[in-house]
Amino acid sequence: MNRAFFYLRKLYVLKSDFYSWTGAPACGGCHETLSRSKQIMDLVSGSYSIGQNLYHLEWCPKYRYNMFIKEENKKLCEDILYEVATRHNIDIVELSVMSDHVHTVVQLPVTMSVAQALHLLKGASSHELFKRQPRFRLRYSRGNFWSPGKFYRSVGDADMNTVLDYVRNQRLQQISLNDFPVQGLPVT
Repeated sequence: MNRAFFYLRKLYVLKSDFYSWTGAPACGGCHETLSRSKQIMDLVSGSYSIGQNLYHLEWCPKYRYNMFIKEENKKLCEDILYEVATRHNIDIVELSVMSDHVHTVVQLPVTMSVAQALHLLKGASSHELFKRQPRFRLRYSRGNFWSPGKFYRSVGDADMNTVLDYVRNQRLQQISLNDFPVQGLPVT
């Protein structure tokens, strides 16, 4: 019990230290006033972990055909992607369906890899698109709607220089647990 308490307290200290170093707000109760994009930039804590798992993903239909020129097809694809993402606990922050490709910014669960997220989004959306729009089968008779290619890039609120400076100057920023005594526990 004590070991878990110390670990959680250390995570909190490290999280607040990182926020103060990056200049990001470390407020506990102000999430209601922040915009959706600012909320998503907050660190997510899981079982023995804390961090961000935010990615910009892009993929296109096979042979890069303009399958989403019609507004109804574009809307159908958006709806399906939101449904699939909700089913797999993927939070879509931003989604843009273009005539020949899809851009999205997603917050992934801690246990999900980028490859797995793309596999789920592309596979399930392909299946649903063929089911709801049977005419797409005329173009893609073999059942492969999306091309195998993909683009991904991690996204965060700390830019590269800030993170590099943080790592380089870690010795100066490190806070010892002994600096924060707990009432009722002896200080060593």
